[in-house]
Amino acid sequence: MKIPLFLAAAAFGCTASAATPAEWRSKIIYQVLTDRFARADNSTTAGCDASARQYCGGSYQGIINQLDYIQGMGFTAIWISPITYNLEGDTGVGEAYHGYWQQDLYRLNENFGTAEELKALSTALHDRDMYLMVDVVTNHNGWAGNYTTVDYSKFNPFNSQDDYHSYCEITNYDDQDNVEDCWLGDSNVELVDLKTESSTVSSGYNSWIKELVSNYSIDGLRIDTAKHVDKSFWPDFNTAAGVFCTGEVFDGDPAYTCPYQEVLDSVLNYPIYYPLTRTFTSSSGSISDLASEINTVKSTCKDSTLLGTFSENHDVTRFASLTSDLSQARNVMTFTLLHDGVPILYQGQEQHYAGTSDPDNRAAIWLSGYNTSSPLYRLAASVNQIRNHAMYVDADYLTYMNYPIYNDTNTLALRKGYDGMQVITVLSNLGAGGAAYTLNLGSTGWNNGTQVVEVLTCTTLTTASDGTVPVAMQSGLPRVLYPKDKLSESGICGL
Repeated sequence: MKIPLFLAAAAFGCTASAATPAEWRSKIIYQVLTDRFARADNSTTAGCDASARQYCGGSYQGIINQLDYIQGMGFTAIWISPITYNLEGDTGVGEAYHGYWQQDLYRLNENFGTAEELKALSTALHDRDMYLMVDVVTNHNGWAGNYTTVDYSKFNPFNSQDDYHSYCEITNYDDQDNVEDCWLGDSNVELVDLKTESSTVSSGYNSWIKELVSNYSIDGLRIDTAKHVDKSFWPDFNTAAGVFCTGEVFDGDPAYTCPYQEVLDSVLNYPIYYPLTRTFTSSSGSISDLASEINTVKSTCKDSTLLGTFSENHDVTRFASLTSDLSQARNVMTFTLLHDGVPILYQGQEQHYAGTSDPDNRAAIWLSGYNTSSPLYRLAASVNQIRNHAMYVDADYLTYMNYPIYNDTNTLALRKGYDGMQVITVLSNLGAGGAAYTLNLGSTGWNNGTQVVEVLTCTTLTTASDGTVPVAMQSGLPRVLYPKDKLSESGICGL
């Protein structure tokens, strides 16, 4: 039986802000794994053994307490873990601290806090002109045990076996029916696959998401395991949500991933993620492969300026575990924040966390002490500042598709924007040991004598008579160029 969500919108006069895709294009997202970001008691020493896969005490109130830390980097939105009620207890492969083993859509996972505290988080964000994105799961429910033990009556609202696909394993990712109709998980925790092509299931989900978004004033959704759901399910769900939806289509092939943008507002940009990390983890990484993929995604996806651009998340190996070189980490972060789409930084990336795969990539961030002096924290703040400024100066900046203007074996230069208001990003994969040299960069779009500021070092450069800009490269560090006359009263580099 359907149970009304606690703290219904009518009781508080709350409505969601119904943020549009165009409004989300301007946002910069900080991804929060709720259980591992911040505790309500503000502890920076409370133990959390990521390998144990147990709840560690992160909460909505903890996030509220650390919003200054997030906003101090220039982020304008957060994405939090799924909020629904999950299976309880230790399953043998851990507890449901991540939120992806839901059992009841109409209850909250109170390990993260109460409905009042979730509402308070939404209000606190909106008071700062920040957006709230919530992770949701429509593909499955979680069951502790193998498929023969599932008690469908324990799920809400889909409590009949008829609401689910019959058990089968995914054995062929080239067979879309196999991907959509068979089950994820294993005999420890089965992910019981919902029959999303059923009108009963789809209408139930559409009613639920509309209510959830309204009750908690949610501005956007990240949708888990989107490629495992019948594609025809998504348009009505996206419409019912009434807010920006970006789907997890965990595949690096643009020909497979991009069509999901025909049924959802956005998808996470896995096609860029793979060549991006390969390029910057080594000085032998292929710059040309990344440049080529940038152009392929632009021409294949419906709108690359709405994709979720990332270089880390809770499902992939942290970049710092692939290379400990801080210069290479600076480059991959700079690309992430300045490339097309809605940038997403995963908690701990700014502290150079180096966990490998799940669960090591889900370490508690409070153990960093929320160090606002760390090199990558300060870099994120600087890069986000120029992005936020550029879109303020030029209304068309965010819809101008980034394109490569130069590449060699170890260097890639990208231009976003035009009419003298462009941001040019110069990236290197040489690492901290890279030699110093001057790159005379052409195709910038700036006229002879134009003064531009390299905003990460606050160095002023002047465009030469042949239209090139002399960019001083050193130690494999990224460079970000912007016209000096457009920085007036921005506070950037003291201007």
